[in-house]
Amino acid sequence: MISKPEGKTCKMDTDYKSRTQKKNEDKALQSLGEQLVTLSSGQLLTMGLPDELLSAIELVRKIKSHSARRRQIQYIGVLMRQIDPQEIETSLNRIRSGGIRK
Repeated sequence: MISKPEGKTCKMDTDYKSRTQKKNEDKALQSLGEQLVTLSSGQLLTMGLPDELLSAIELVRKIKSHSARRRQIQYIGVLMRQIDPQEIETSLNRIRSGGIRK
């Protein structure tokens, strides 16, 4: 077995995410997306989300089929990968604590 010199790490070691870790991150983003669906349109607008994400959230509200709704929530999770989830969580907490109405 080849050993690495002390204090040096491969770039691959620091960037590697297991399949399970990626799935858990995706589920967390989907859960965050489901929370966004429960907000009013006015509250969503105050968060400064991209237009594509806003339209995907509006579409989820119109879908009645369970499986179609689930797929759309997954799509919202995919869109949210491009955004910093910490900012969204901060905005959600501010809204939930009563900082912003409608």
